[in-house]
Amino acid sequence: MNPFTYAYPVKTYFGKGAAAQSLPGELAKVGPNVLLAYGGGSIKRNGVYTQLTQLLEAAGKTIVDFSGIMSNPTYEKVQEGARLAREKKIDFILAVGGGSVIDCCKIVSAQALLDEDIWDYEYSKKQVPSQFIPMGAVVTAFGTGAEMNNGAVITHEAKKSKSPLTGSYYRFAILDPAYTLTMPLEQVISGAFDSLSHCMETYLGNPRTVNLSDEINEACQRNIIRNIRQTLKDPQDIEARSELVWAAAMAENGILKIGKQGDFQCHMLEHQLGAYTNCNHGRGLAVLHPVLYRHYLPSAAAQFARLATNVWQIPAEGKNQEALAEAFLEKLAAFIKEIGLPTNFRELGIPANTDLKAVADTTILTGGCCKAFSREELLQVLEECK
Repeated sequence: MNPFTYAYPVKTYFGKGAAAQSLPGELAKVGPNVLLAYGGGSIKRNGVYTQLTQLLEAAGKTIVDFSGIMSNPTYEKVQEGARLAREKKIDFILAVGGGSVIDCCKIVSAQALLDEDIWDYEYSKKQVPSQFIPMGAVVTAFGTGAEMNNGAVITHEAKKSKSPLTGSYYRFAILDPAYTLTMPLEQVISGAFDSLSHCMETYLGNPRTVNLSDEINEACQRNIIRNIRQTLKDPQDIEARSELVWAAAMAENGILKIGKQGDFQCHMLEHQLGAYTNCNHGRGLAVLHPVLYRHYLPSAAAQFARLATNVWQIPAEGKNQEALAEAFLEKLAAFIKEIGLPTNFRELGIPANTDLKAVADTTILTGGCCKAFSREELLQVLEECK
């Protein structure tokens, strides 16, 4: 295991009624002007907006709405939020929604207090912000685990780039599984697959030998697979939903990464595919993973073999390492089909004339914790996904 220092800034309130129980105490610690950020308005239809605004008003807060945050949040939307935060002298941001809202607000929090363009600040000057408007998150759509870290994925439409930026950590995150019961089932499954992807991408990094983080990771993967299946059987099963909500947080709260170096090449490739097509993130990952992972062989044969036996319960008897690695790839592809996620770009709805070379040429290369990819090989992966 690599040396590490572990501390985590995000306080988590988990369970039914968590908002009503925890939010009054947290709001007492912040100033009067609150930016209430959310997406397309589903929180108004399902009653979450009313509940939260009542809690904010009871705490004596002035509420400023920041709505319309889209899937794959844009840099323009970030700048809109930052302007609003400055104009209204916002003291605190409450982000309500899934990964898109939560990511967007991380960068709004930083940009509002930064006198220069944050994209140039991070990518040209190679600096990261150090001052932020404090924030809290109320998770209503799970999968990304975005509430657990300070990284955000933002689409800069002018630059044709969907790329990571560093923003603020949340002071606290409220995870009430009941809030997620109104999510469309397709979104539930694609989000849960994103959680599984986070686990796999972390698992495939160095070191190659198994450590405690890996063994916890294997348990998380088994849990996600089991509860995806249970959710498909009964979409209103609150216990299965609770497990998936916490698994999403576990995949990104740093625990699985202790002593590890992750390998997130699949995520980087999907981000740029999303920049050119605006495709759903979890569904894009479902198409890319089996194809990309076939290119990982034989570099990842040992790790794939462990996943085969320890996660997917494939019997090892009579199989060598290579055979187990192949069995894992087949099992993963079959699972994706079983749970109704797309298996190629046609099913994903990617236009046939998409410039896949541009996608490959602009994808961030992770450096290869498990395997180093060239842009030419990434283009080959994309072509094989058609």
